[in-house]
Amino acid sequence: MDLTSKQRAQLRGLANGIDTIVHIGKEGIGDNLTAQADQALEARELIKCRVLENSLLSSREAAQALAKATRSEVVQVIGTKFVLYRPSHKAGKQDKIVLVRDKKRS
Repeated sequence: MDLTSKQRAQLRGLANGIDTIVHIGKEGIGDNLTAQADQALEARELIKCRVLENSLLSSREAAQALAKATRSEVVQVIGTKFVLYRPSHKAGKQDKIVLVRDKKRS
C-alpha cells in the first residue's frame, strides 16, 4: 500500500484527534506489543504510538519496525510519537477511513 501525499495529509489531520494507545518502552517491539498494535489497527485503522524515554529505539526505528510487523503504513513521525495506518483486513468489513484519491493516479 503506497499512500499519496494527499492521503498522508488526510490521515495526519485525522490523527490529531486520537489518543496514543501503544507505548514502546525498554523491551522494544516484541510479540505482545505487536499483537496489541495489530488489534488496535484492526479496530481503528489509524493509531498513534509513543516511544518512551527508556526505549533503546528511536521513534523512526520503532515506527518502521512496528509498521513492518503489522503490515501497516507509517503516516507521520514527530518527536516521540508516530502514526500508523492499515485498512481493515476482516472479510466483508468496510474500511472506516475512506481516503481521497489523486485524480492523476486513478
